[in-house]
Amino acid sequence: MSIRRINGFQLEKMVRSGLANLQNAEEELNRLNVFPVADGDTGTNMCLTLSNGIRQAESHGEAGLYMRDLSSGMLLGARGNSGVILSQLFRGMAQELAGAPLIGPGEMRNALIRAYRTAYSVVVQPVEGTILTVAREGIEHIRSQIGRRTGVDVILSMYIAEMRKTLSYTPELLSVLKEAGVVDSGALGYITIFEGMLRSLYGDDLKPRLPEEAEKETAAVSAPDTSLFNENSSFEDGYCMEFILQLMKDERYTQRFRLESYIDDLKEHGTSLVVVQDGTRVKVHIHTHRPARIIRISQEFGEFVTFKLENMQLQHNEQQHRRPAPGPKIPLASVAVINGEGMRECCVRLGCGALVDGGSTMNPSAQDFLKAFRSLRAECIAVLPNNPNAVLAAEQAAAMVEDCRVEVLPSRSMAEGYFALAMDVADSADADFRLRQMSAGIRDVLTFGLTTAYRDCEGEISCRKGQQIVLLDDRLVAAGEDAVDCLLAALEKVPEAEEKETCLLFRGEGAEEEESEALWEALSARYPLMDIQELDGGQALYRWLIGLS
Repeated sequence: MSIRRINGFQLEKMVRSGLANLQNAEEELNRLNVFPVADGDTGTNMCLTLSNGIRQAESHGEAGLYMRDLSSGMLLGARGNSGVILSQLFRGMAQELAGAPLIGPGEMRNALIRAYRTAYSVVVQPVEGTILTVAREGIEHIRSQIGRRTGVDVILSMYIAEMRKTLSYTPELLSVLKEAGVVDSGALGYITIFEGMLRSLYGDDLKPRLPEEAEKETAAVSAPDTSLFNENSSFEDGYCMEFILQLMKDERYTQRFRLESYIDDLKEHGTSLVVVQDGTRVKVHIHTHRPARIIRISQEFGEFVTFKLENMQLQHNEQQHRRPAPGPKIPLASVAVINGEGMRECCVRLGCGALVDGGSTMNPSAQDFLKAFRSLRAECIAVLPNNPNAVLAAEQAAAMVEDCRVEVLPSRSMAEGYFALAMDVADSADADFRLRQMSAGIRDVLTFGLTTAYRDCEGEISCRKGQQIVLLDDRLVAAGEDAVDCLLAALEKVPEAEEKETCLLFRGEGAEEEESEALWEALSARYPLMDIQELDGGQALYRWLIGLS
């Protein structure tokens, strides 16, 4: 039976169980940590942040009151980039649940939405492929499925499942993860907390170590090996600074504190900047090479309540010292230009090594391709530009690569790229054979794009603004009022369509379920021997992208 409501006491047990689950995974998370710096402390920082929140929060029957205290304690005790962002996710939940005695389906949905929006708002330069992405997509992918009768346990189960899906392709969003062969550690830590919370909701309460004990253990094992940083070391990573600034009313301090101006000043001297103001206190996390400048700017307005400064180069050197040497290069890896989250997932499932986001224009730069190439360890790289306009940039990037062979294949659409990946023989060590197979997958593919005309057009085939139109390899072949009729008319004009055995329907932005069913039925009736499959592409511009092979 679904659990429809939870109170503050239940929520406290859930959060404690979430911490216990996180503590069990702490070392694994530390090993995975490579972004923004490979300093191996994500698991520890997240444990200490949540632990401090639990220590500060008093038990309350009302869920909103418990979340208020928990959030406040997490903010004050937030450690590291991952800890600060985690505290902001819980802060967003607390703000949404303010005044709520019980958490029902609507409150849970809105709290999870508010959580990621709050976290995005305080990160000065949000990076996709991190905990932010996982938290956002986890709820956005299920929000329309949550109704008044949906159990809180069902919501959390769906939330975790969707976050796990997104976690699997964080390496495709963030090259540093791809290079290290890991997923984002902060994102995994966030999921781990919610998995522990769900276990509690089902009666399997995990018991965390006492906060004081956990902090003592962490202090004992986290002392850095200072011998790994000496007079001959490079200093590229700088310092990690974290502090809480108390704004002061004394006349010696500037009274006109403006958060936006303060952030602008700090941005000039560091990266990975997260700034949160809570009343007269300001929580700051920043990576910098010039900590004295950050201190000087901050002390114009107040004094430090807490302060931490760590040498990230030393932490990075420790991680490198522990990390095994990279493995041998694989025979062949692939790079594909894509547009749409569904298309991204399709390519990952087919084993694509790296993805280049082409946006709605599908025109990535040579630098975008180079970044993808560098994330791979392969003797040969097959590039699928998936658009004529991306070929030149791909070829320019390929010419700049010296440590491996790069072959740009002539894929003109994402449908052709999909067929090419489907034809790859991943278990073969013969790169030339695999390249031939992928090229064969591209050969003779017909790509139709169905969309809406945004202006009138006169020519061999004319259309009016707002009509349904079908393009074959960017050439207008049909126009009309009904999308399905328009597509069938386009197919009729291409005799070789009758000879194709496979039809892939990539659903894009704006595609409706009714239209999907009508399209499927019409094609099945017209081509009864054709294998028709529908995939969620999520691409912009074309509501439907159809590939025939």
